[in-house]
Amino acid sequence: MAKNILVTGGAGYIGSHTAKALARAGYRPVTYDSLVYGHRHAVKWGPFVEGDIADTAKLERVIKDEAIDAVVHFAAFAYVGESVTKPEIYFQNNVVGSLSLLDAMRHTGVKPIVFSSTCATYGMPDRMPITEDTLQRPINPYGETKLMIERALAWYGPAHDIRSVSLRYFNACGADPEGEIGEEHDPETHLIPLILDAALGRRAAIDVFGTDYPTPDGTAVRDYIHVQDLAEAHVKALAYLFEGGATTQVNLGTGTGNSVREVIDAVERVTGRKVPRREVARRAGDPPELVADPSKANSLLGWKPRMSDIDSIIRTAWAWHTRT
Repeated sequence: MAKNILVTGGAGYIGSHTAKALARAGYRPVTYDSLVYGHRHAVKWGPFVEGDIADTAKLERVIKDEAIDAVVHFAAFAYVGESVTKPEIYFQNNVVGSLSLLDAMRHTGVKPIVFSSTCATYGMPDRMPITEDTLQRPINPYGETKLMIERALAWYGPAHDIRSVSLRYFNACGADPEGEIGEEHDPETHLIPLILDAALGRRAAIDVFGTDYPTPDGTAVRDYIHVQDLAEAHVKALAYLFEGGATTQVNLGTGTGNSVREVIDAVERVTGRKVPRREVARRAGDPPELVADPSKANSLLGWKPRMSDIDSIIRTAWAWHTRT
């Protein structure tokens, strides 16, 4: 019989792609989402329950009614800039809400959880590539809230036998290769969809924040990881926990960085369109480079990214972006 997986935030970008990957792997995903940022039309691979993760009693009912075996936890606010101006809603939703979910798991006896964390927990790392033992010093409330839940999970293990894998994503991007779901943020803050909008004339230009970084072409370098590769990592993390794996934390990236200029060049190469751009000052707090060391994901989970070369990322994102 298929195992039932509660996917909190499963109507969002990475959550919906993961629900599809779970269904493909033989699991039954049950999406639980408030639809504050998620989309009902992105839930296609199992039951949907609309609800807030702060509602512990409702979570407990869903876990019991759907005979949940494990949790994949995405539900969180994730706008870095907003977290700086409205830290209260980030601590309330991301921390208090996650603790509510953990309470529901404790009360119903569900033990395994895969947690959607982030490379933002590292802040401004002093060495590259970033390994899992790199010092975590968040520089914004979003990263801080994710780190707080990583730490809570570490303590919930010995106290309550809740076993977890915290997956620290680098830059999620791309879209479902079959075109069923894609990236739909409002407002949109991610680089690749903003560049695609500029290529399509939906925005006047793409702003290049900083051209004087200590990088090969002066623009910031990031590790871009295809959303389908991220989704597959969650499936492998679940299998690891079902096989008795201990609580751990794992970076999800490619080990290779692309600069802003390289991403713009890739968009022009794949789409055949020119991308208007404006060079502007750096944004405060933007590190020059963020690149993962993904070797632990490979050795522990048997995971390697398969679709995360920059041209494949752009092709799938472009197909989704121009679907209508």
